[in-house]
Amino acid sequence: MGVEIKVENLTKAFGKDLIWGDVSLTIPAGEICVMLGPSGTGKSVFLKTLIGLLKPNQGHIWIEGLDIANCSEKDLYEVRKLFGVLFQDGAMFGSMDLYDNVAFPLREHTKKSESEIHNIVMEKMDLVGLIGAEHKLPGEISGGMRKRAGLARALVLDPEIVLFDEPDSGLDPVRTAFLNQLIIDLNAQIDATMLIVTHDINTARTVPDNIGLLYHKHLAMFGPREMLLSSEEPVVRQFLNAQRIGPIGMSEEKDADELEAEQGQELPPLPPIPLQLPPSNGKPRRSQREPGAWCREHGITPPPGSFENSTPQPTGV
Repeated sequence: MGVEIKVENLTKAFGKDLIWGDVSLTIPAGEICVMLGPSGTGKSVFLKTLIGLLKPNQGHIWIEGLDIANCSEKDLYEVRKLFGVLFQDGAMFGSMDLYDNVAFPLREHTKKSESEIHNIVMEKMDLVGLIGAEHKLPGEISGGMRKRAGLARALVLDPEIVLFDEPDSGLDPVRTAFLNQLIIDLNAQIDATMLIVTHDINTARTVPDNIGLLYHKHLAMFGPREMLLSSEEPVVRQFLNAQRIGPIGMSEEKDADELEAEQGQELPPLPPIPLQLPPSNGKPRRSQREPGAWCREHGITPPPGSFENSTPQPTGV
């Protein structure tokens, strides 16, 4: 089962350039979370800070009782064994075939025999649908296959936390849909804590249990999927529904003249909240909530048409 990640008052700057400040949130154990935000708001920086690749200027990141923002290199090395990371481009070694790429962490960090490594590698490649492609080089396969190979490598050490840095970048909508289904199915199987950094609104609306939004150097909101998809908060509403009217402009934030010109314009209605994408086998994940549960608990009326069956069905991977 995955582990909880608790972030307290986290701030990151490069020199005098503040990326984001005073970020606090809790990523629940075993749940899928998505982090959104306009380009340049520091989503990938946040992900790299969580795993200790970047040091925050202040704040805390608690994982199993260890503050990895303020721990020794030795402790950080140990806690990183809890993580698996899928980088944007797959980060594959171009001179190695897929088998050796996936096997690399096992050879680097364990003392397993080649026979044990073979069994684990083939299990993970089967999990992501790459059996038969293990001897291909990264340059010989599609971008979608490279993503899946990168995911297989991220899973070989059986991580309790899996981070995805824009897994849909460079993928067409069909392959993004297949990847989203794979993430859902993996969470159902291994119950790991998952954080996805993405720009894809359909992914954010249908995949996660929780959504966060970084904007204007702070965390605008973080919480259950239904909370954000029913929110009237201007930034959240505009971004999650891909609307032009709102505080976000081409240069992140609109100026006073642009905002004044929008005064009096009627906002389009909130679109229906879709059903969350279920696992391929139809069995609910441990962390999956009943459709509309959060809205009912908090007395929120969801937009008309929410949670109807016209929303996504499982897609075979």
